[in-house]
Amino acid sequence: MKRIGLLTSGGDCQALNATMRGVVKGMVHSMKGDVEFIGFMNGYKGLIYGDYRKLESRDFSGILTKGGTILGTSRQPFKLMEIPDENGLDKVAAMVKNYKEAKLDALVILGGNGTQKTANLLSSKGLNVIHLPKTIDNDIFGTDVTFGFQSAIDIATDAIDCIHTTAASHNRVFIVEVMGHKVGWLTLYAGVAGGADIILLPEIPYNIKKVVKAIKARSDAGKGFTVLAVAEGAISKEDAALKKKEYKAKLSERKYPSVSYEIAAQIEDMLGNEVRVVVPGHTQRGGGPDAYDRVLSTRLGSAAAQAIIDKDFGCMIAMINNETKRVPLDKVAGHLKGVDPDCQMIEEAKRIGISFGV
Repeated sequence: MKRIGLLTSGGDCQALNATMRGVVKGMVHSMKGDVEFIGFMNGYKGLIYGDYRKLESRDFSGILTKGGTILGTSRQPFKLMEIPDENGLDKVAAMVKNYKEAKLDALVILGGNGTQKTANLLSSKGLNVIHLPKTIDNDIFGTDVTFGFQSAIDIATDAIDCIHTTAASHNRVFIVEVMGHKVGWLTLYAGVAGGADIILLPEIPYNIKKVVKAIKARSDAGKGFTVLAVAEGAISKEDAALKKKEYKAKLSERKYPSVSYEIAAQIEDMLGNEVRVVVPGHTQRGGGPDAYDRVLSTRLGSAAAQAIIDKDFGCMIAMINNETKRVPLDKVAGHLKGVDPDCQMIEEAKRIGISFGV
């Protein structure tokens, strides 16, 4: 009898349940039912404090289309993992202890970059760990795509689509702020899919004068409205030139809720246009997974089940060239996959007239 642990960590997204379902179904059918599942509640917190329960295969029935996570989740920053908690508890030692007390043969961890770094840490401590790449940001190094990304694109694109009609009706400039603090994959894809006129990404520091110039060019061409897709981590050239501490200090004194509101104020000052800001926020990671993510998560989960059967641990199940692959965790943990400013997609977007503020 094999005992498999499951844990979802970090921000939730649309296909966590679907991915766990893929793991469970893959194990049950391959092991002819000779397998038990242990669910750790609320992310690494459950592993640290021993909050877990036995799960039945029926718990994973009917959850393919259900968003969120049936196990709950929490954010446990990697940089704090090796620092004792407020009661002096050694978190890493506690996780190793609870893994062993649960008599696990393997632990499947679903999460993003921070989750992956902790998974790699646990692997280095001798635990049989497999990581499944989750994030709406699509910023995990070593995989072409993460589950949750496409579903978030659909939601962000829908927001931009809805703004187009009201922007055109009122001849206004609209900014749609899309999630993505460090990388701009979601903003890039949603911006292109939604027909945004200007796309601002963290990887391509913008010049506000170029942004205003692009808006004015549209106005001069008889186009009365402009839609901007702005990543929440978008940054100006001036701010990008600052040292990290200087930039953090400036952010602490920013009088605007986010960069989008700052850009809106600058556009209004320089052009006199009325600017509105729309922030879809957490709706982008909410709701159920779309068809693409259901297929992707099922494949990743099934591939994880096979890795467990093969006793091939310390890896991430990646999607590379539309094939599932096992990538060593120690080769990818701690790396970020950002948008290449010189990539083909950026060049193609520029070719059709999309401005990136440069």
